[in-house]
Amino acid sequence: MSQSNRFNRRQFLKASAGVIGAFTIVPRHVLGGNGHVAPSEMLNHAIIGCGGICSAHLGYVAEDPRRKLVALCDVDSDRLAGKLAGVDKGVKGYEDFRDVLARPDVDVVHVATPPHWHGLMSVAAAEAGKDIWCEKPMTRTIYEGQKVVEAVQRNNRIFRINTWFRFKGGFAGGYHTYDGSGAEVRPTRKLVKSGLLGWPLKVTIGRASGLNWKQDVWVGKTGLVPQSVPDNLNYDMWLGPAPRKYYHPHRTHASFRGYWDYDGGGLGDMGQHYLDPVQFILGKDNTSPQEVIVETQQQHTDAVLPWRRVTYKYADGCEVILDGDNRDENAAFIEGPGGKLYKNFKSDIPNIKQKVAEMPDLEPVVTDFTEAVLNRKKFALNEVNGHRSCTMVNMAKIAVRLGRNLKFDPDKQMFIGDDEANRMMRQPMRAPWVI
Repeated sequence: MSQSNRFNRRQFLKASAGVIGAFTIVPRHVLGGNGHVAPSEMLNHAIIGCGGICSAHLGYVAEDPRRKLVALCDVDSDRLAGKLAGVDKGVKGYEDFRDVLARPDVDVVHVATPPHWHGLMSVAAAEAGKDIWCEKPMTRTIYEGQKVVEAVQRNNRIFRINTWFRFKGGFAGGYHTYDGSGAEVRPTRKLVKSGLLGWPLKVTIGRASGLNWKQDVWVGKTGLVPQSVPDNLNYDMWLGPAPRKYYHPHRTHASFRGYWDYDGGGLGDMGQHYLDPVQFILGKDNTSPQEVIVETQQQHTDAVLPWRRVTYKYADGCEVILDGDNRDENAAFIEGPGGKLYKNFKSDIPNIKQKVAEMPDLEPVVTDFTEAVLNRKKFALNEVNGHRSCTMVNMAKIAVRLGRNLKFDPDKQMFIGDDEANRMMRQPMRAPWVI
């Protein structure tokens, strides 16, 4: 790709301004002649990031005839070529995501990159008039999440996070099932909302409740010997807003989660999968805990190391415990003054399934992203509740890195009396990248 075909940041934003005007209400591909949404028309999708998770995004696009893949993007030419070889020949490949966003025919952008790119790309996509499907965690910092919320809402975009356990599928791989259908989170929300378990509640997330924090998987390495950057990788673009550091293959691609600059170990990988359903179950989609308490070994400044325990406390007395060292072998998933609920919807409350079945149904939500885009309806897991559950992930990451407990103001979304924690909430990006 020649340099003349690339946008610098100023050129990109200038070009995007014209695009936004055309896309403010709905993408042009979903308008019928009478001004109403035409569900039979095509949505053009572009995927940024051709790593392992890209295959899932390709599968999603392919499963519905209303979706068409038009672009793939990756800074690794080998990965890009490998994915392009498996799709229609009309799909165009790019190295620079800004060239993808500059295409007026792209309706939906999938952000399937490492998390240090999520916030910046999501904001840029919103400003370019695109709807957004973003991988988890939503953002690497709390501040980036705030900016994504602002950009999505300012530009009237549809946004979703790629974790689905709050509304379908087996919670974290099917460990929590209600009736065999995998629809276990909404019945649990009904149970909590009914007050049958009492209040306040304590939720424990660990192996006792069937959930693995992958602490032995996402561990960074120290003392790595710098290596030459392979010819197929644009390493400067891979780093993007992250600090400039030496290249080693363990710091990129499949093992990047073990480094604070790009993610946050198991907290980054699994945190939003586990915490988002809990926020929904507890009815806390519009708030955050006011305290995070940590037990951890001293963390390395660069490499993520295992931690032992994280406890969140809400203003109303509810607690969420992340059992990192699996000490609570017999803990209930949820417990309150009125009873306990274990994995697979087992409980010390007699006839609990029948009682939940007799409770009023919850209000329906939009769980089909294509329908959300076509009809301009907010998706069930969107920028607002997604930011709140991701904030929990990022609160824990900061507390673990600092090795101390923190107080948090859920309304101002700032740590209380801790300037260092607040600086980590808004970490600078490497020039020229900014949100």
